Amino acid sequence: MKKTFYILFALTIVAAACFFTGCYEPSPLYGAFADNQGNKITLMDDGTYSATIIDSRGDKKMYQGSYTVLENVISFTTSAGGAVNTEWDVRGNMLYITWTDDTGATLSLTLYKTA
Repeated sequence: MKKTFYILFALTIVAAACFFTGCYEPSPLYGAFADNQGNKITLMDDGTYSATIIDSRGDKKMYQGSYTVLENVISFTTSAGGAVNTEWDVRGNMLYITWTDDTGATLSLTLYKTA
């Protein structure tokens, strides 16, 4: 009786481990995305990012900080204490986001996966 219990317990643990590890799917957001205008965002799997965004005046701005994802919304916190909240969509290897620059202008970005 005891032997049967241990065998069933071991099989249950193995089945649970297979279920949880087999269902893991990495986020499509990890990696580097860029376009031909000079905009670039690199999202790391530890929740940090670095970005170079060409603002509405044509100036290159550097951002870095952390990001969080909740369904189709991504929230970036900047090192200057600001925040950018945007919807995101990945279709194929293209990331679509709307970035709000320091002047309050919204920039619609289509970024291509580079790494």
